Amino acid sequence: MTDIRPAPAVPDRLDARTRSMVFVLLFGAVLPLLDITVVNVALNELSKVFHAPVSTVQWVATGYALASAVAVPVSGWATHHFGGKRVWLVALSLFLAGSVACGFAWNITSLIVFRLAQGIGGGLSMPVLQTLLVQSAGKQQATRAMGAVALPALLAPILGPILGGLLLGWADWRWIFFINVPICITGIVLAARRLPVSTAGPGRPLDIPGLLLLSPGLALIVYGLSQIGGDRGAGLTTAVMIGAGAVLICAFALRALRASAPLMDVRLFGHTHFLGAWTALLLTSLVFYGGLLLLPLYYQQVWGCSPLQAGGILAVQGIGAAVARSLTNRLTTHIGTRTVVLTAVALAVLGTVPFAVWPGRDSAWLLGIGLLLRGAGVGAVTVLTISACYHRIERKAIAHASTASRIATQIGGALGSVVVVTVLAAQASPGPTAGGSAFATSFWWLVAVTACVALPAVLLPNGPVERY
Repeated sequence: MTDIRPAPAVPDRLDARTRSMVFVLLFGAVLPLLDITVVNVALNELSKVFHAPVSTVQWVATGYALASAVAVPVSGWATHHFGGKRVWLVALSLFLAGSVACGFAWNITSLIVFRLAQGIGGGLSMPVLQTLLVQSAGKQQATRAMGAVALPALLAPILGPILGGLLLGWADWRWIFFINVPICITGIVLAARRLPVSTAGPGRPLDIPGLLLLSPGLALIVYGLSQIGGDRGAGLTTAVMIGAGAVLICAFALRALRASAPLMDVRLFGHTHFLGAWTALLLTSLVFYGGLLLLPLYYQQVWGCSPLQAGGILAVQGIGAAVARSLTNRLTTHIGTRTVVLTAVALAVLGTVPFAVWPGRDSAWLLGIGLLLRGAGVGAVTVLTISACYHRIERKAIAHASTASRIATQIGGALGSVVVVTVLAAQASPGPTAGGSAFATSFWWLVAVTACVALPAVLLPNGPVERY
């Protein structure tokens, strides 16, 4: 007779060790998300302080995102070789050093360079956070642990813009970076004392040739696209940059197919569900970060709002995202991932259209509803596409799927800033600020890209995401 034993029950709550780890890691988890939302509210002010056009100042956001994307694949290798605790401390230390340096920046060039250091720290931290939590919580409690540490993802879009507005209204612009210092120091002290030392091993070798192909390729494409909206428009140099970047990325893909330990397993893109999820995540990140840059500029330049007023208005978008994220799991269980994502894309489109059609103050209530719908739509799509990247992926490929999804998020964020500023610069009349018509055109571009998310979303699983 076969001995059938019931599966062990999943505990109702995390064990004490994992709860302690969640508390320690929260200080690092909140930093990148809070920093992005705070800095984007301040871009208009930074443009005035440094007497630089928005097309240049946007590299404060774009450079950060690019540096984060480069650091993501290195994070997995470093964690295997040196242990999660050491890499976590290095990541927070880099973010701390970058924040202090940004606060003492003397011109826009130095600020952008220092933001690269911050971006490397942010890119290293997020994959390490996930690894440490999964190792501590185990398979049964991994989802619950990640949900607990995801609180900053819900609060940052709400509190970040308001905090940025408060800092700019009551203090110097440098404090949008100095505010990171006490959080970083607290996180470093707690991690040094309370995080367990994780086992380090030889792991897989770092794919240096792959890194030297992928990173410059991505950077050349993003930088080349940023030049299209410049004073001279798209020229031969711009075309060469974009073409060279495309060649490097193709070379990386061909090499990855033959390499024994590639930086990222490109064979994942042969899975229909993964291809759809990754592409949708890339476009959604473009839409989210593009709006995160465009909306504060719109409210400050067209409406004449102060940074604090703009931050308070944008908090509505964060509330919509928080509500949507709390409902996504239940909705996908009943009606499927694909249907929920397509519905969320429609909400995001509906929420963005009013900014392109009725951009004046007399439509304030309609734009407020638009922010709520846009936040809900983009928030739901982001959560579900990240989850769908793991649909029916073999265990040995999970690390590669994590790397690929993080790269999609960061590159989408970099492209989002570039695209909206390029369109805005191409439409704006000469002068320090852009008019309402220029913003309307930029919002139409954002509407079009948002609608395009529906195309790869058709490839998503029809039911709930299945994980091995």
